[in-house]
Amino acid sequence: MIKPLADRVVIEPKQAETKTASGLYIPDSAKEKPQQGTVIAAGPGKKDEPMEVKVGDVVLYGKYAGTEVAVEDRTLLIVKQSDILAVLNN
Repeated sequence: MIKPLADRVVIEPKQAETKTASGLYIPDSAKEKPQQGTVIAAGPGKKDEPMEVKVGDVVLYGKYAGTEVAVEDRTLLIVKQSDILAVLNN
């Protein structure tokens, strides 16, 4: 598994919607990049900036934030804590 360093967070992005509310299927070329996901690992934080998110939090992040990596047939996103916009209440 991945162990992020400093203020980095590993997020598993939510799957993009495949159907509209009215039941129409969305082609792959028209799907929006998801901006929501679940934290699966978090670094220890920095000395002057403690980690505010924890494993299991559902977060919103910037559209172009982070770096995508493929690990064990999953696409994960590694972002800085500052790229996370909000934590959603479960």
